[in-house]
Amino acid sequence: MDDALRLPAESGRHLITELQALGLRLEDASAGAAARQGGAGPSDHKAVTVLGRTVMVPVHGDGARQSPFIARAPDARGVSVLERHGLAVGRIEFPRQPRFYALQTFDGVPYSMIAQLHGRDVLATTVLQTCIRYGRRSTSCQFCAIGESLKAGRTINRKTPEQLGEVARAAVLLDGVRHMVMTTGTPNFTDRGAELLCESAFGVKAAVNLPIQAQCEPPDDAAWFARLRDAGVDSLGMHLEAVTPTVRARIMPGKASVSVEDYLRAFEAAVGVFGRGQVSTYILAGLGDSDEAILAMCRTLIALGVYPFVVPFVPLIGTPLAGHPAPDAARMRGLLQPLGRMLIEGGLKSADIKAGCGKCGACSALASYETDAALV
Repeated sequence: MDDALRLPAESGRHLITELQALGLRLEDASAGAAARQGGAGPSDHKAVTVLGRTVMVPVHGDGARQSPFIARAPDARGVSVLERHGLAVGRIEFPRQPRFYALQTFDGVPYSMIAQLHGRDVLATTVLQTCIRYGRRSTSCQFCAIGESLKAGRTINRKTPEQLGEVARAAVLLDGVRHMVMTTGTPNFTDRGAELLCESAFGVKAAVNLPIQAQCEPPDDAAWFARLRDAGVDSLGMHLEAVTPTVRARIMPGKASVSVEDYLRAFEAAVGVFGRGQVSTYILAGLGDSDEAILAMCRTLIALGVYPFVVPFVPLIGTPLAGHPAPDAARMRGLLQPLGRMLIEGGLKSADIKAGCGKCGACSALASYETDAALV
């Protein structure tokens, strides 16, 4: 893509960090039509290619509406002038709608209701769109919108292994998808979704050879890690979201019943099955944890061989935290810069992850800080 302004690497990295922290206004509302609203993962975001890198940027919600960034109406190629406070800072591109979205299953379900394209080349799905914690304020994660897309009729609750295999094969053939993320609402207090993920991974691998990351809470029995690997899962995500017990109890009262210590034990067991760097965790900066607490946890995780994917918290429409402020760009730089160095020193690189959010990197600028640390 021909950028309007050629920015040095550091300025480009800062631009991406600012866009993810502040969001983006769209002059042409139809340009945001394909942005995800509700559901799991980067909801209320849109994929945007900035300086050759595809990232997920918030385009819905109060934060995005007040952003100093605006994307002017795109041309026929999907290229738009990006302005900050009225001054052009570059050109961005909106990826075209995936071709597999035009298809439907033999039983009439649109492929886009079964799996979505994230970033540039990642297929993502929530195999079970309901969660035992979601329906009650006393147990639900306050940042989660897993039920909103189901309520709006944009997805189906249970995606069968056959459906997932059919859609994955089409996404690879038609749109060049290179890896897949499978997450799930928590269905029970025992395997916590591991069995569903085993069935789903097996269905995909029976249809197409596509690297898969599965994501769930730590199961009650570490034997599930080997079962997941044997079913075709290549990497595993178990997401802390917040790292201190007080913040976890306040923000995700149900999920906090699985303690940080439980997660650390599960991480150690999972790394023994999948290998260093093939187990990861999401950490949301801005929920209340201090930067020091986040970085201390990252050091512990890296020592275990777990990739800590630190992303800025983005308030989602329809959640109790819809009005909660997102961390600013300066704070994210202060977190990601030392974390990038820690990852390189610990021998963990996003490029080495076989599949998943850390490999995609679209929801955080972390990979660019990791790359810069390697050059020092």
